[in-house]
Amino acid sequence: MKFIVLSVALYLGATLQALGFNHSNFDQLLKSNVTWINPSATEVDYAGLMDQQAKLQTYLSSLAAVKKSEFNTWPKPEQLAFLINAYNAYTLELILENYPEIDSIKDIGGFFGSPWDIRFAQLLGGERTLDEIEHKMIRTERFSEPRIHFAVNCASIGCPALRDEAYTATKLEAQLKDQTRRFLADRSRNDINGDTLTITPLFKWYSEDFRGSGGAGVRNFLADYPVALNLSKEQKSALLNGKIKLRYSDYDWSLNDKR
Repeated sequence: MKFIVLSVALYLGATLQALGFNHSNFDQLLKSNVTWINPSATEVDYAGLMDQQAKLQTYLSSLAAVKKSEFNTWPKPEQLAFLINAYNAYTLELILENYPEIDSIKDIGGFFGSPWDIRFAQLLGGERTLDEIEHKMIRTERFSEPRIHFAVNCASIGCPALRDEAYTATKLEAQLKDQTRRFLADRSRNDINGDTLTITPLFKWYSEDFRGSGGAGVRNFLADYPVALNLSKEQKSALLNGKIKLRYSDYDWSLNDKR
């Protein structure tokens, strides 16, 4: 009998771990309020989301309830999906707390402040800033995942699209691939013209994340996406050989709002 009870307990524990953290509430909110306006960009219905802010806050409370000791037992995909969703959900909450008086996330925090330095996000046993979640939890050697830059969302038009679904461990690889390809295919931010490739300044700000510091790492990363960037074989070779010049597009900090 003891053996049977122990076996059942182990089975249930393994089953619960396999199911992972439940992001369904956040998934429903995103599906209801985020719309693809073209293959590369979404807009957020913040007015509609305000009517469901209580549901968002319930989800945030569920994130806050996770202990670091529990988080540390999860596999890496589960951890990364959790942190990406946390960053995006807390960003939405920050916007809603200041909406509709703002036209940009950068309007939050005052003249000498920054929205990314506000300590308000309850996560893994502490009160975090958005910068802390991104730079000290997500951009770490544990994950070493440059594609997170196309998944975390800064509530701005210039940012890669806020996905209309929550990230999950089982779908994470496919979701990151899709986010990257969609963003690189956006000709308003990434475009080849002659011997010049215009790319998002994200590649300048976070060049060290793209397989090493400096332009070489960025070039290697971009060369893996010739179809998304509309590069011919010759242009891909020229990119890798340093014969394609890189320039950076302007970053639009306007709110990614439906209004």
